[in-house]
Amino acid sequence: MSDVARDLRPKTGDSEKITINLGYVDLGHIDLLVEEGFYSNRTDFIRTAIRNQVDKHADVVRQSVTRKSVDLGLRHFSRADLEAVQAEGRMLDIRVLGLAAIAQDVSPELARATIATLTVLGALHAPAAVKAALADRIR
Repeated sequence: MSDVARDLRPKTGDSEKITINLGYVDLGHIDLLVEEGFYSNRTDFIRTAIRNQVDKHADVVRQSVTRKSVDLGLRHFSRADLEAVQAEGRMLDIRVLGLAAIAQDVSPELARATIATLTVLGALHAPAAVKAALADRIR
Protein backbone atom coordinates (compact mmCIF):
# COMPACT_ATOMS: atom_id res chain seq x y z
CA MET A 1 0.00 0.00 0.00
CA SER A 2 1.28 3.46 -0.84
CA ASP A 3 2.09 5.94 1.91
CA VAL A 4 1.21 8.84 -0.39
CA ALA A 5 -2.08 10.54 0.47
CA ARG A 6 -4.02 12.08 -2.37
CA ASP A 7 -6.44 14.94 -2.03
CA LEU A 8 -9.45 14.21 -4.24
CA ARG A 9 -10.90 17.69 -3.84
CA PRO A 10 -10.43 20.06 -6.78
CA LYS A 11 -7.72 22.66 -6.35
CA THR A 12 -9.00 26.14 -5.54
CA GLY A 13 -8.33 27.38 -9.09
CA ASP A 14 -10.33 24.50 -10.56
CA SER A 15 -13.63 25.25 -8.86
CA GLU A 16 -16.01 27.99 -7.85
CA LYS A 17 -17.65 28.12 -4.44
CA ILE A 18 -21.45 28.31 -4.36
CA THR A 19 -23.95 28.43 -1.52
CA ILE A 20 -27.28 26.61 -1.48
CA ASN A 21 -30.14 26.50 0.99
CA LEU A 22 -31.61 23.08 1.76
CA GLY A 23 -34.58 22.05 3.83
CA TYR A 24 -33.87 20.15 7.02
CA VAL A 25 -35.32 16.90 5.69
CA ASP A 26 -33.18 17.01 2.52
CA LEU A 27 -30.12 17.79 4.63
CA GLY A 28 -30.99 14.91 6.93
CA HIS A 29 -31.20 12.53 3.96
CA ILE A 30 -27.76 13.65 2.80
CA ASP A 31 -26.30 13.22 6.28
CA LEU A 32 -27.81 9.73 6.54
CA LEU A 33 -26.25 8.69 3.21
CA VAL A 34 -22.89 10.08 4.36
CA GLU A 35 -23.21 8.28 7.69
CA GLU A 36 -24.01 5.01 5.88
CA GLY A 37 -20.86 5.39 3.79
CA PHE A 38 -22.42 6.07 0.39
CA TYR A 39 -20.61 9.42 0.20
CA SER A 40 -17.54 10.73 2.01
CA ASN A 41 -19.22 14.03 2.96
CA ARG A 42 -22.02 16.43 2.00
CA THR A 43 -19.94 18.03 -0.75
CA ASP A 44 -19.25 14.64 -2.33
CA PHE A 45 -23.01 13.93 -2.39
CA ILE A 46 -23.85 17.33 -3.92
CA ARG A 47 -21.13 17.10 -6.59
CA THR A 48 -22.31 13.58 -7.49
CA ALA A 49 -25.92 14.73 -7.72
CA ILE A 50 -24.95 17.64 -9.97
CA ARG A 51 -22.84 15.41 -12.24
CA ASN A 52 -25.72 12.91 -12.51
CA GLN A 53 -28.10 15.67 -13.58
CA VAL A 54 -25.62 17.06 -16.10
CA ASP A 55 -25.10 13.54 -17.50
CA LYS A 56 -28.88 13.02 -17.63
CA HIS A 57 -29.25 16.11 -19.83
CA ALA A 58 -26.02 15.64 -21.83
CA ASP A 59 -27.76 15.44 -25.22
CA VAL A 60 -29.64 18.69 -24.68
CA VAL A 61 -26.47 20.42 -23.46
CA ARG A 62 -24.48 19.14 -26.44
CA GLN A 63 -27.15 20.36 -28.90
CA SER A 64 -27.37 23.75 -27.18
CA VAL A 65 -23.58 24.18 -27.13
CA THR A 66 -23.44 23.44 -30.85
CA ARG A 67 -26.44 25.62 -31.71
CA LYS A 68 -25.15 28.59 -29.72
CA SER A 69 -21.49 28.16 -30.79
CA VAL A 70 -20.31 27.98 -27.20
CA ASP A 71 -16.74 27.10 -26.20
CA LEU A 72 -16.83 24.30 -23.65
CA GLY A 73 -14.33 24.21 -20.79
CA LEU A 74 -11.56 26.71 -20.10
CA ARG A 75 -11.03 29.61 -22.49
CA HIS A 76 -8.12 31.95 -21.75
CA PHE A 77 -7.60 35.30 -23.46
CA SER A 78 -4.09 36.70 -23.20
CA ARG A 79 -3.02 40.25 -24.00
CA ALA A 80 -1.29 38.90 -27.13
CA ASP A 81 -4.51 37.19 -28.25
CA LEU A 82 -6.50 40.40 -27.94
CA GLU A 83 -3.79 42.51 -29.53
CA ALA A 84 -3.83 40.17 -32.55
CA VAL A 85 -7.61 40.54 -32.81
CA GLN A 86 -7.22 44.33 -32.59
CA ALA A 87 -4.53 44.32 -35.30
CA GLU A 88 -6.93 42.44 -37.59
CA GLY A 89 -9.64 45.04 -36.93
CA ARG A 90 -12.00 42.43 -35.51
CA MET A 91 -14.10 42.15 -32.37
CA LEU A 92 -14.93 38.97 -30.50
CA ASP A 93 -18.31 37.59 -29.47
CA ILE A 94 -17.20 35.33 -26.63
CA ARG A 95 -19.48 32.50 -25.45
CA VAL A 96 -18.09 30.08 -22.86
CA LEU A 97 -19.62 27.27 -20.84
CA GLY A 98 -17.09 26.72 -18.06
CA LEU A 99 -14.41 29.25 -17.22
CA ALA A 100 -13.50 32.33 -19.25
CA ALA A 101 -10.27 33.94 -18.10
CA ILE A 102 -8.89 37.27 -19.24
CA ALA A 103 -5.22 37.79 -18.40
CA GLN A 104 -4.22 40.19 -15.65
CA ASP A 105 -2.17 42.32 -18.04
CA VAL A 106 -5.14 43.09 -20.34
CA SER A 107 -6.09 46.75 -20.05
CA PRO A 108 -9.73 47.87 -19.90
CA GLU A 109 -9.15 49.79 -23.15
CA LEU A 110 -7.88 46.70 -24.98
CA ALA A 111 -10.79 44.64 -23.68
CA ARG A 112 -13.35 47.22 -24.89
CA ALA A 113 -11.61 47.49 -28.26
CA THR A 114 -11.71 43.75 -28.89
CA ILE A 115 -14.66 42.20 -27.03
CA ALA A 116 -18.11 42.98 -28.45
CA THR A 117 -20.06 40.59 -26.21
CA LEU A 118 -19.17 38.24 -23.38
CA THR A 119 -21.49 35.44 -22.30
CA VAL A 120 -20.23 33.06 -19.63
CA LEU A 121 -22.19 30.15 -18.23
CA GLY A 122 -19.95 29.31 -15.31
CA ALA A 123 -17.29 31.73 -14.10
CA LEU A 124 -15.42 34.74 -15.42
CA HIS A 125 -11.94 35.48 -14.07
CA ALA A 126 -10.70 38.90 -15.13
CA PRO A 127 -9.24 42.00 -13.55
CA ALA A 128 -11.89 44.11 -11.80
CA ALA A 129 -11.18 47.06 -14.12
CA VAL A 130 -11.75 44.85 -17.19
CA LYS A 131 -15.02 43.53 -15.78
CA ALA A 132 -16.15 47.09 -15.11
CA ALA A 133 -15.16 48.19 -18.63
CA LEU A 134 -17.13 45.30 -20.15
CA ALA A 135 -20.15 45.55 -17.82
CA ASP A 136 -22.49 46.71 -20.60
CA ARG A 137 -21.31 43.85 -22.86
CA ILE A 138 -21.56 40.97 -20.36
CA ARG A 139 -24.68 38.92 -20.85
